[in-house]
Amino acid sequence: MTLSVRKVLIPAAGFGTRSLPASKAIPKEMMTLVDRPLIQYAVEEAAGSGIVEVGIVISAWKTAIERHFRANPELEAFLLQKGKIEALEEIRRIADLASFTFIQQPEQRGLGHAVLMGEGFAAGQPVGVLNPDTVYDCSVPCLRQLLDVFDEKRATTVVLGRIDREGTGMYGVVRAERVADRVYRVRDLIEKPGPDKAPSDLGVLGRYVFTPGIFDALRETPSGYGGEIQLTDAIRRLLAKEPVYGVLFDGRRYDAGDKRGFIEATIGLAARIIEA
Repeated sequence: MTLSVRKVLIPAAGFGTRSLPASKAIPKEMMTLVDRPLIQYAVEEAAGSGIVEVGIVISAWKTAIERHFRANPELEAFLLQKGKIEALEEIRRIADLASFTFIQQPEQRGLGHAVLMGEGFAAGQPVGVLNPDTVYDCSVPCLRQLLDVFDEKRATTVVLGRIDREGTGMYGVVRAERVADRVYRVRDLIEKPGPDKAPSDLGVLGRYVFTPGIFDALRETPSGYGGEIQLTDAIRRLLAKEPVYGVLFDGRRYDAGDKRGFIEATIGLAARIIEA
């Protein structure tokens, strides 16, 4: 086993209930955020971090995601014939972002279960996990910030961000000690504890780099909050066997998984494009 990270998983099989009714017929991950589908931001972050293989966990009805990242010779031929060279180059760029593998999740049993579906894709190697609902706008890609710490510590590394009281009921919250600038050793992790039980104001916000040990931890993790296999619970189990670190990211984050967050992401990212 080597410890260089070459693969990421993007879980995208859920029903997208926070975005209903828009996500009833259109996968939430394919909803347009400024000028591209939401999930493309995660793929571009991975590619910009040096990742060459992307596994996307989907359900049977989300074929639009697979079609978006596959080459489309008919469309390319049409664009070439019409002289739409800029559009042609962009379509080809999307398919060339990475080598794509699409993994079926037959039933939605939580984020932890979705990651477990990617064990064969990871093939005994460390793997990144990117939640496509979360969009990071950073000068150094958020995943790259985690990978730099992973390369140094050779241990599971998660992204951390400051959260308010409301956020303690939305995210996993860590008890951790600072070991370097923006780097923390995680000592405990609680899923959605609420403000009265939260051990800190540091939440885990949708980016992870795991050692292969996460898959054993996931298999040993029973259903938890909401009757689902929680990734947070598996990380907590992993803590008993190996160290886990957190990185307080540098940049801007948008939760584009709900309606308000999607609007905020649209305004923020559009403003950056206009300013550029």
